[in-house]
Amino acid sequence: MPKPNITRHIEALIFSSVQSIGVQEIILALNAIFEEEYVETQIFESIDLIREKYSQDDFAIELVFLNNGYQFLTKKDYHETVNQLQLHRSKKRLSQAAMETLAIIAYRQPITKLEIEQIRGVNSDYSVQRLLEKELISIDGKAETPGRPILYSTSSLFMDYFALNNLNQLPQLKDIVKEENTVGENVE
Repeated sequence: MPKPNITRHIEALIFSSVQSIGVQEIILALNAIFEEEYVETQIFESIDLIREKYSQDDFAIELVFLNNGYQFLTKKDYHETVNQLQLHRSKKRLSQAAMETLAIIAYRQPITKLEIEQIRGVNSDYSVQRLLEKELISIDGKAETPGRPILYSTSSLFMDYFALNNLNQLPQLKDIVKEENTVGENVE
């Protein structure tokens, strides 16, 4: 069998992956297909070639490192165009309640549904169920409290969806709250 062009195979793996794909996953797939032992340096060389190829103006997509893996994403010049498509698919958007629930889980994970409901002040069954269906959150075990309630955390799809490499990239409250939004007077 002729020596395969692994760069094209890696490009196909990244393209076909719904979520970002890591180097170890790529190696496992290539090793299984070609019954040859590939190493990280070979993969990184190919990834550099792919990144260089898609950095040209001829392509509307680029190779991006996200969530400890690689994924093809639309270049910034085309975000508004893609946004129009997303507006037409707004039925699939998250409700305000689901966004609130997702934010609570992102910042307080792992967290139980009861804790979410205590923060929100309302029943969150539907929101949690929708987030699980959309795979933006996952079950992260059970709490060591009476009744052993289920713990929820964000998923790797959440990381991809919001273009985060790690949770430290979430906005901090001090970045969101503006000085003019405070209640009362500032006393010096």
